[in-house]
Formats: sequence, C-alpha cells, structure tokens
Amino acid sequence: MSAQEFPIRDLGDLRSFVYSTLCNHEQLEFGAFPMTQRILVRSGRACGIFFCLHGPRSVRFIAIWETEKNTILFYNSTGERFLRVQLSESPSLALAAG
Repeated sequence: MSAQEFPIRDLGDLRSFVYSTLCNHEQLEFGAFPMTQRILVRSGRACGIFFCLHGPRSVRFIAIWETEKNTILFYNSTGERFLRVQLSESPSLALAAG
C-alpha cells in the first residue's frame, strides 16, 4: 500500500480517477464495467462517497472518498486495502448531495 497525492478539481475528475485506478489495479478494460456511487452520510451531513466498480462474474471493487481527511481508500475484491491517496484539492460534495 502506498500514499500518493493527486489534484482533483471536481466530482467528474474524482469519478474518473477512481474508475481508472480500480481498472488499472485489477487489469480491467477501461469502460467495460459499470461503476455506481452513493453519498455517505454521518449525523445528517454528507461525509464522503462510496464507489463500487462492478467487475466480471459479480466481483466488486470499492473506493471510499472520505471528506474530513480528503483521502480516497481503495479496496480489492477481498476487502483488502491496496492504496491510500491524499488529495491536494477537494471537490465540492455539496453539489452531489444536493
């Protein structure tokens, strides 16, 4: 597991970065599998986004963007974390939650 820093300006950049990172790590063809997302809520406030890449044979790969620390945690199909990314810029979650 490594820590890296990447600039993300908006939620589109965030989605693209998460999708490409999961595809690259799992050696999946880019664009061949759908990714869903859900806003995470704590005490009535949005606190992050849960991303799920639906791979072949119902395998799922997960990433969680946690807004308080502005990090993305990536997990493989067994739930093992393989990457932590510290974002240098934070996209606005208010637009996605609204």
